Amino acid sequence: MNIAPNSHSRTRKRLMAAAASVAIAGAIGFGAVATGTAPVLAEAVRVEAPQVPSFADVVERVSPAVVSVRVKAKIESTADDGSDLPDAFGNLPDDPQLRRFFREFRGFGDQDGRDGMRRFERRDRQPRPVAQGSGFFISEDGYLVTNNHVVGEGSSFTVVMHDGKELDAKLVGTDPRTDLAVLKVVEGDGKFTYVDFADDSKVRVGDWVVAVGNPFGLGGTVTAGIVSARGRDIGAGPYDDFIQIDASVNRGNSGGPTFNLNGQVVGINTAIFSPSGGSVGIAFDIPASTAKQVVQDLMKDGTVQRGWLGVEIQPVTSEIAESLGLKSDKGALVSSAQDDGPGKDAGISAGDVITQVDGKDVASPKELARLIGAYPPGKPVDVTLWRDGKSETVKVDLGTLPSTDKQASADQQPSAPPTADTLADLGLTVTRSDDGKGLVVTDVDPDSDAADRGIQPGDVITSVNSTEVNGTDDVAKAMADAVKSGRKAVLMQITRDDSNRFVALPVAKG
Repeated sequence: MNIAPNSHSRTRKRLMAAAASVAIAGAIGFGAVATGTAPVLAEAVRVEAPQVPSFADVVERVSPAVVSVRVKAKIESTADDGSDLPDAFGNLPDDPQLRRFFREFRGFGDQDGRDGMRRFERRDRQPRPVAQGSGFFISEDGYLVTNNHVVGEGSSFTVVMHDGKELDAKLVGTDPRTDLAVLKVVEGDGKFTYVDFADDSKVRVGDWVVAVGNPFGLGGTVTAGIVSARGRDIGAGPYDDFIQIDASVNRGNSGGPTFNLNGQVVGINTAIFSPSGGSVGIAFDIPASTAKQVVQDLMKDGTVQRGWLGVEIQPVTSEIAESLGLKSDKGALVSSAQDDGPGKDAGISAGDVITQVDGKDVASPKELARLIGAYPPGKPVDVTLWRDGKSETVKVDLGTLPSTDKQASADQQPSAPPTADTLADLGLTVTRSDDGKGLVVTDVDPDSDAADRGIQPGDVITSVNSTEVNGTDDVAKAMADAVKSGRKAVLMQITRDDSNRFVALPVAKG
């Protein structure tokens, strides 16, 4: 078949155009390989956001002032027969095999012939268990602060510096009531990096803080968080006023400092809340204001002398305030005044409510304890009382707080005679005490307000609204007087186990 010249020419042009298209596509798809140029890529993601402040500058400056405190304590040697095991194992069952296991576990065994492993032989010397905590220098000449519970049982102390150098230290003094202690390095060049206490009154909830210490003996560990609460009372003692932080604090951090962003100590790690035994993000610090005063006293005298009022106190509830005619539930209610205390000598008695000390308001029993404890012994103070529906002031020369808390003792050991009377409105059955002073509670209606407020059989009602009661008529009269005065409750003084307390019970009108 013959092909026309024009048709052949058109076919050739189509083939050449197709070839050119393939060549162009190849140049586009493989041009990078052919020419060696890099592909164009999208830019990496970058967000311009506010940056969290770095703690590096603070940590760099304060870390040399923070140390590890190693404590060694002497204990009695263990007898060869295991009959005098240390306290930790002293209550083991009388099983020779079990006691031998624990004796060898603690390093008192002989050469083991089966495997050739040498156990430590210590029968010729006393074991020296080692405890470890944290601390920090507060002076250039080597005074440092830690916790009392870290050093309390110690006989020798070693301070491990930031650079690993070990120095011997001596115990200057301790204060168990605030869990503080002061050590002094006894060697070295006497020029130590030290830190200062902050004004913790300016510390606010939400402020950043940095805790530096030696958890688990790891050395120089830093954690950060915020102040999560102030004024915490954890039941550790009469001067509870802790700063709560959420920086991670663990075993070994005890006695270590918590810093603000200016490198000042706002608190000293002393306790954690831990259902598991480890950090759960809640720790408690001794405030700098408390620590500063205690540390100064320890450095000066080795002990802390506190003022003593000599009274037992309890909170003022809203019902107690109502029964006494107080406008608020502030203050500390005196449940008893100790016979040898300065408070009783000045005329303070059970039923008084302490509302001020030297013009400073008393919000609670804890506040009163802190105010009185801040004064030195012998200091005269003005104590404002609410008594018999009005305010009055007495002057008290404070005594010296005893080493152990004294308790007022009752003169009688009441027992119930066979006959009893009923205080139906209060849900109580009572009888006269043997000495005729007060009424012994013999039965409590479980559905009554008295039961709800913890009154129990055996309690002795000694007064109602500051009036002594020796019979049910006295109680009835006191209740009637309260109703006439427009009060909704009466205040009963209760004696139990040689101690006093007050209970407010509502009274029925009509």
